[in-house]
Amino acid sequence: MFKTLEELISVIRQRKRSLTEESYTNKLLNNKKLSVEKVKEEITELIDAIEKDTNKVHEAADVLYHLMVLLEANGIKIEDVMNELKNRQK
Repeated sequence: MFKTLEELISVIRQRKRSLTEESYTNKLLNNKKLSVEKVKEEITELIDAIEKDTNKVHEAADVLYHLMVLLEANGIKIEDVMNELKNRQK
């Protein structure tokens, strides 16, 4: 199940290394303001979907994708985030 998330992170990192490639992911990686705006937009859409009980899974996937791109664009490794969460466990 989490293999898909690992694959997504791998693709995002590949896009980050290939600066000449033109893709939506690369566009987000190279424009932090746009990336932040997309995360905000997608979170709003997820909240709306939850309230209306429609498209929740689709919108949650959008949030995860855009969040992973935003983290990577800002040098925040998901591995570090996971370690932080583990450290918070009681």
